[in-house]
Amino acid sequence: MRNNMSEELKPHVVKSHDIRLDSDYVSWVHDVKQRYVSAQIKSAVKVNTEQLFFNWQLGRDLVERKAEEKWGKGIVEQLSLDLQNEFPKAKGFSARNLWNMKKWYLFYSGNESFSELAHHMEESLDMKSLKLQQVGVELDQNEKLQQLVAEINFPKFFGFVPWGHHIEIVTKCKTVEEALFYVRKTIEESWSRSVLIDNIKAHLYQSSGNALTNFAEKLPTIQGKLAQEIVKDTYDFGFVSLPAGYDEKELEDALEQNITRFLLELGSGFAFIGRQKEIIVAGKTRKIDMLFYHIKLRCYVVVELKAVSFEPEFAGKLNFYVNAVDQLMKTDDDNPTIGLLICKDKDQTEVQWAFQGIETPMGVATYDNIRMNEIKSQLPSEEAIQKRLEQAEEEYLLKLQEKNK
Repeated sequence: MRNNMSEELKPHVVKSHDIRLDSDYVSWVHDVKQRYVSAQIKSAVKVNTEQLFFNWQLGRDLVERKAEEKWGKGIVEQLSLDLQNEFPKAKGFSARNLWNMKKWYLFYSGNESFSELAHHMEESLDMKSLKLQQVGVELDQNEKLQQLVAEINFPKFFGFVPWGHHIEIVTKCKTVEEALFYVRKTIEESWSRSVLIDNIKAHLYQSSGNALTNFAEKLPTIQGKLAQEIVKDTYDFGFVSLPAGYDEKELEDALEQNITRFLLELGSGFAFIGRQKEIIVAGKTRKIDMLFYHIKLRCYVVVELKAVSFEPEFAGKLNFYVNAVDQLMKTDDDNPTIGLLICKDKDQTEVQWAFQGIETPMGVATYDNIRMNEIKSQLPSEEAIQKRLEQAEEEYLLKLQEKNK
């Protein structure tokens, strides 16, 4: 019997073939991969956005229709039973989840400034990212949906946050400002629900964005708000252990040795450029304590460390370093350099007065929780250990001689 089976249908082992792979093939494969990733994101965003939009609408119905007043206190449970009966395979129609939809809508709609806050947040998000582009395309292409979104005040960026995250946020946050802070962090840093919960428990919102700065006055509006958000009032240096009476050099040494932990404490977007960055001005050498580049803000960040309380002259020195980086390192594509002074303690009035007349954007924060290196002082020195070993050896030899007598 003649076998007319085509070559591609014959049984065979799939393997790499001896073919010519050029730059055009590599470019094409890369494009295919990007398109596939884009399709996955588009599909996920579309499904999540439509589900969240439905939840928002249903929550709005329960509020606007005054359902409990109109049909009785058990109406939510009854609605839950009716929906589960009609859609037995669908998830999310439990009475508890319907109550969450109402709570979610009420939390935001009950705040008069919510619309304005959401608008500012949408403007400041990085809309150039692939994920943010996709949700915008999905909503913009669907004119009917876009109209409904505007009518019921549903922010587009909500579509990037899973439903479970939304409920954790409105359950654990006290204000809309705090809630939107965690919504932004979830979007920008792709937080899992457990990471979100951990950061809420750690009061990240309360510690972030509260440093004393002049960013609002010295930077464009959107960049000023973003810059304010990336700095904390107090940095937790609990990962550092230092001896009593430590100085700036020892603090820098410890932070550089623990640079990964330090970057995590600073927050996302910081890239470490170097320590003791040397600059020469008017023939004099000066060194910046630590220099970073913030990827999202697209600017250099000068960090000066002080192991003492804030002094007004510190602001002048930081101002000099920020101006030096602007003149010597900043390009036309970079935003203005910002300065951050991290010291042991500060007085608000002193900081505010020190900032007056300074045009460069800068902020002052503090640090705490450094562990004192008490164990080291309690251990014997290297010389003492060597002396003890020699003494033990002598004692052993004497005992050996006595035994051999």
